[in-house]
Amino acid sequence: MSSLTTRREVCRRLCGAAALAAFPWRIVSAAPDRPAGLTLGIGNYGMPAAKTEDAIRLVAELGFDSLELSMLPDWDSAPPKLSVERRRALRQMIADKGLALTSLMEDIPPSPVDAEHQASLDRLKRAAELGRDLSPKRAPLIQTVLGGGKWEEKKELYRDRVGDWLRVAESNKTVIAVKPHRSGAMSQPAEAAWLFEQLGRSRWLGMVYDYSHYALRNLSIAETVKTAFPLTAQIAVKDVALKGDRPEFALPGEAGTIDYGEILTRFYEAGYRGDVCCEVSSQVFRRPSYDATAAAKACYNHLQKVFEKTKLPRRHKA
Repeated sequence: MSSLTTRREVCRRLCGAAALAAFPWRIVSAAPDRPAGLTLGIGNYGMPAAKTEDAIRLVAELGFDSLELSMLPDWDSAPPKLSVERRRALRQMIADKGLALTSLMEDIPPSPVDAEHQASLDRLKRAAELGRDLSPKRAPLIQTVLGGGKWEEKKELYRDRVGDWLRVAESNKTVIAVKPHRSGAMSQPAEAAWLFEQLGRSRWLGMVYDYSHYALRNLSIAETVKTAFPLTAQIAVKDVALKGDRPEFALPGEAGTIDYGEILTRFYEAGYRGDVCCEVSSQVFRRPSYDATAAAKACYNHLQKVFEKTKLPRRHKA
């Protein structure tokens, strides 16, 4: 071993190899056959009134590398609203714009009611089918939060229901990524790690790391990245600040409460080579003065500055 090889490099290689073995769907290495940079993207969740085609144009024009589409019923990109012909046109449009479709946003809290659970499985199937239609070479992951309640009361339900979800994920060759949410029963990476262990660390199960849900809770970036890295399929970014005694989400950089440079650097040095997705919270887009285009521009400008400051490489164009 060369004397130039540092302890950090050795750790990164070992961690990256272990993570790749456990989660081969996630890019965790800068090997010659894998891209060296991260993608920077945004979803149309923060564009609730926009046609999908208009959202794709805006995302590409602003300079983003990747795209997330909302599967929620009121959004234009919900699967029932996209015909076969429109899916073909959207697939071509995404390719022509040089974007990577990295993820689909769902909201499917596990239910103890069998009929509701079956409806959730059907929604996951429809989302997976849309993902394949729009990105047949590399299926986008499907991300969701798991709903409210208390962890000790809900964790076994989550284990059982998400276990059923994974059969859908495997049959459709699509990753399901669960997001710990500060107001959810599963609210931090350590709880997600328990769920992953219970389900055998399936290659079809990932986690969305979003520090806005851990900030202001005595959960450090270093601590949460260390726990989350082996599980993380996507990084989401947005700010959070206290308004009175209540946390409120904001655009990345708007509140100035989160060090994205530290987050991305820690993940990158550990071997993460996936997507960084800007999220515009409903708390933001429900403001009376909200402007979706201005919000997307603000997200891009702030994260681009983070990439420039940290010198972390981006993967431009799909």
